[in-house]
Amino acid sequence: MKRSNRVVWFGAIAASVIILISLIAAPSNSKINIGSTYNRAPDGYGAWYAFMQQRHSIQRWQKPFKELETQTRPVTLLQVNSYLETPIISPQERKWLEKGNNLVILGVRSDVTTAKFSTMQKSPFGDVKIDTGRRQQLSAGEEVDLGDRFGAVVWEKQYGKGKAIFATTPYLAANAYQDNLSNFQYLADLVSSKGNILFVDEYIHGYKDASVRKSEGEGDLFSYLAKTPLLPMLVQAIAFLGVLIWAQNRRFGKRETDDTPEINNSQAYIQALAGVLQKADKNDFVVEMVGKQEQLQLQKALGLGQVPIEHQTLIDAWVEKTGATAAELQAVLKVQSRQQPMSERDLISWLRKWQSLRIKN
Repeated sequence: MKRSNRVVWFGAIAASVIILISLIAAPSNSKINIGSTYNRAPDGYGAWYAFMQQRHSIQRWQKPFKELETQTRPVTLLQVNSYLETPIISPQERKWLEKGNNLVILGVRSDVTTAKFSTMQKSPFGDVKIDTGRRQQLSAGEEVDLGDRFGAVVWEKQYGKGKAIFATTPYLAANAYQDNLSNFQYLADLVSSKGNILFVDEYIHGYKDASVRKSEGEGDLFSYLAKTPLLPMLVQAIAFLGVLIWAQNRRFGKRETDDTPEINNSQAYIQALAGVLQKADKNDFVVEMVGKQEQLQLQKALGLGQVPIEHQTLIDAWVEKTGATAAELQAVLKVQSRQQPMSERDLISWLRKWQSLRIKN
């Protein structure tokens, strides 16, 4: 290996090591996303937020808690903790509650009891699934809202004109419970208060309004990097690579031939299968398989999970999010439901309509 090539390789390896160390040493923020309405994983609340948008007025709150004092109407604030925290109300929160506001906190630390980890708790909306053995032993002024003989799972305490509600589990209506509608309905009732504005706290999950980011010195990427060791390391890496590129730059070099492109086995298989289906005139099979996958992808984009749902429920959620007419989605769903064979021309037209729906979503 020539000396010049060794320098290039050593430089590339050094830069790669610097980047790798930076990524490993950087703190992980994945856990703070637990309970966020932007999170579509099983521990997120994206599905419940979509459920609430169809039935109630709800908004995301992406500012510090103190900014709530500027609201002219009473507020109900839902906080879903990413980590279990002690159920303590601060003096600032207490003062805010006494004015007639409500605070609902899911995921507070309580003692682990001998209760089964997974239980079904009775509620006016049916059985609510609870996956935790933690229970709270209530003190004076606290009232149980959901619980069993081992203690309270959900309880509340009055503070002047307002109240605070706590739950031992942060997963009361997480995406994992989409098939248990009672959980969604119970939490919806828990946060509903006549005359109150309903907010879901996303600030605690790291989501901030543009004005807040600017005031906290996070208005752009450069400002963010300036607070971390990544900026000087990035500058050094760019300067080092720039020197290497400049030093090794050649106007003329060794002649190179084009490499033979590699065959994409997956693409070849798909094309072969498509040819077989076309010759066998099995367009109905294509419509069935593609239609199912397109519906699941649309459900996933809408935060409705990956279990097939009724067409009308999917149409209502799509209209709510995109503002488009229901007729567009009804047309493509109706095609995949019919049993009659479809011509190649109609099949292409149907696929283009699905593509148009994906762009709108």
